[in-house]
Amino acid sequence: MLLISVALEYAGALSSVWREWVNWLVEFGIEPDAIVAVPYDWRLPGAMLEERDLYFHKLKIIFETARKLRGGPSLVYAHSMGNNVFRYFLEWLKLEIAPKHYMEWLDHHIHAYYAVGAPLLGSAETVKALMSGVTFGLPISDGTARVMCNSFASSLWMLPFSKHCHVDHRMSSNFRESDSVVVPHLVCDKKEYEGNSSSWPVNLVKIDLPATPGSCPATEVVAHPIAPLAQDVMSQTFQCSMPSQKSYTAHQVSTGTFLRDILDHDFNSPNALHHLIKYYLEDPILNPLTPWSRPPIKNVYCIYGVDMKTEVGYHFAPSGKAYPDNWIITDIIYETEGGQLQSRSGMEVNGSTGPSSGDVTVPYNSLSYCKTWLGSRVNITRTPQTAHEVTDMQEQLNVEHDRESDIVPNMTRDSRVKYITYYEDGISLSGKRTAVWELDKIDHRNIVRSSILLRELWLETAHSYHKDAKRQFVSKERREPMRDEDCFWDYAKARCGRPDRCEYRYVFGDVHLGQSCRLQASSDKDHILRYI
Repeated sequence: MLLISVALEYAGALSSVWREWVNWLVEFGIEPDAIVAVPYDWRLPGAMLEERDLYFHKLKIIFETARKLRGGPSLVYAHSMGNNVFRYFLEWLKLEIAPKHYMEWLDHHIHAYYAVGAPLLGSAETVKALMSGVTFGLPISDGTARVMCNSFASSLWMLPFSKHCHVDHRMSSNFRESDSVVVPHLVCDKKEYEGNSSSWPVNLVKIDLPATPGSCPATEVVAHPIAPLAQDVMSQTFQCSMPSQKSYTAHQVSTGTFLRDILDHDFNSPNALHHLIKYYLEDPILNPLTPWSRPPIKNVYCIYGVDMKTEVGYHFAPSGKAYPDNWIITDIIYETEGGQLQSRSGMEVNGSTGPSSGDVTVPYNSLSYCKTWLGSRVNITRTPQTAHEVTDMQEQLNVEHDRESDIVPNMTRDSRVKYITYYEDGISLSGKRTAVWELDKIDHRNIVRSSILLRELWLETAHSYHKDAKRQFVSKERREPMRDEDCFWDYAKARCGRPDRCEYRYVFGDVHLGQSCRLQASSDKDHILRYI
């Protein structure tokens, strides 16, 4: 069994992002040489990954080699933008393999796909990075971060877009006879025009623009925006008249309308618009700024955190300075726990609220779009994240689901408890399973380090491959400590919690009682059978 991890974080300790993940796999019996990391250069858009590095050709060979060496299909784990890369690979593969062999290849080489923290409709934070910079914790200024971000064509890969607009393949083809690229035709349904925010909680961008084109002179546009500007331009102070205010939906941002409107007022806009058209809107393989249908893989799991304070909209205004500091953020719109909207300034926010908020980085509507991959009948289960018994489990079977709308379970919540909510469908597509997992209070960048998620992934994987498995999905009725880290000290009873599985066993170096609570030495090694 091969486990292929397609993911890479933006900043921080890059080498340790997947450390806990790998430790779990090895600890539970996966051979180290069966784990293949597939990093990518996250500065490049999909087309350039293939053109410069032959990335997708190499990825296809990795899957085929793994099949020959290990004798079975692979599991794919992708996090954040790694999901965008994997989506591009699946579309590229359609052109690489004869259509009649495409599904056969997927069934033969990929057993399951785990999409973790996938920005399925993009992320609002991408717009902030484009306009004012996001440092990701690096010791640099916002302006420097903006210059760096805008030098990468991949920065637009996670632009927010509407779920109501799709590529109409009947009105476009991949190539003309002259080998020139045809721009895919984008069609929006009536819901895009009935609403006012492109299926997002609020309009994505509100910006103050000069009232007249000549009131704020535009900086001269050059080919390379990271080159130093002339001294007289750098010291220029813009004198602007009373600005006019415009709002832009996610659809208007992702199709370039917003960038075109600020061409005369932003030094980087021509460069960003060029990248947007060349590498996204005109990409012959895939326009990634369009909704993603369920991947045609046997087992698909969509996993993300919820109920964290997440940015969903911005108000920009001219700063009176030169690029890259020519815009300031005057207000930020957040979605908070329970899907409530609030602004940084304290002003009242009108918008469409959802049942939850996002994971700090990706808004809820983008993360939860994978619920449209579920069928018309869904089983919903909610359990505490910690060890629990069947009495703590809530379950609703055969819940009716309209694929165009969210599923909100009618279940109780204790504000002191963090839950996992599972949405599972194993009947709508013959021979295929689809599941969505929502984990309370786990943020985007740390979800791959979450011991709760790793426990669930291991149980689901072990169940999937177990010869005696009788259920479609692993049982949720109970969860017991599986590692020493799951044991804890119960101060009320002055003993280790869960004494049926844990015991006090001091090891030199322990500094508190909880560290000395460990799994019983005689613990049942076949406890996985309890979940089959």
